[in-house]
Amino acid sequence: MMKLEQILIRNRREAPEISSDEQPLRGELLSIDLLKQSARNLAQNRRVQNGGGPNLLLPRLASNEKILRDYNERTLRVEKTRHITPAAEWLLDNFHLLEEQIRTAQRHLPRGFNRELPQLLNGPWTDFPRVYEIALAIVSHTDGRIDASHLIGFVSGSQEVVPLKLGELWAIPIMLRLALIENLRRVAAQLNVERKARDQAGT
Repeated sequence: MMKLEQILIRNRREAPEISSDEQPLRGELLSIDLLKQSARNLAQNRRVQNGGGPNLLLPRLASNEKILRDYNERTLRVEKTRHITPAAEWLLDNFHLLEEQIRTAQRHLPRGFNRELPQLLNGPWTDFPRVYEIALAIVSHTDGRIDASHLIGFVSGSQEVVPLKLGELWAIPIMLRLALIENLRRVAAQLNVERKARDQAGT
């Protein structure tokens, strides 16, 4: 089965710009050494406070689930009358797996979870846990194909600047799951823009 990223590359079309917060997480693919340097740069440019702020992870997960579910339901309606793209078909075929990952994430995210994690005071993910942005960065610079060397390289690079707390290290697996769900939400948003463009063009 083709990976979703390969399908998107193969089927990319001209489409209107989408807002920056909806762009899929696709940074420059980096070697392990450059991944470490990227982690060091990120750590140097972020300020944090110990937990206690709002828990934004659960609302974000709920928002991501809604967008993905809405897109999936629209795809089910559209496929009855016309051909759908391979990327849309991939999301449709694998939505039950995505639902399982969302349920798992919800079970591992109790409402007080964020109180144990340092939260960002600056950057695009202000008020989110620092470790969540780390997970997003790893997904971005690996195009979602994460292995142990990528993970160890980025985390070790970050800790050369600021040691992560034990709770953050324990949270990395669930944060990677959330980051991958976030990225799929952005892919769905991009596909929705492309669908609207085709609708307007009458194709």
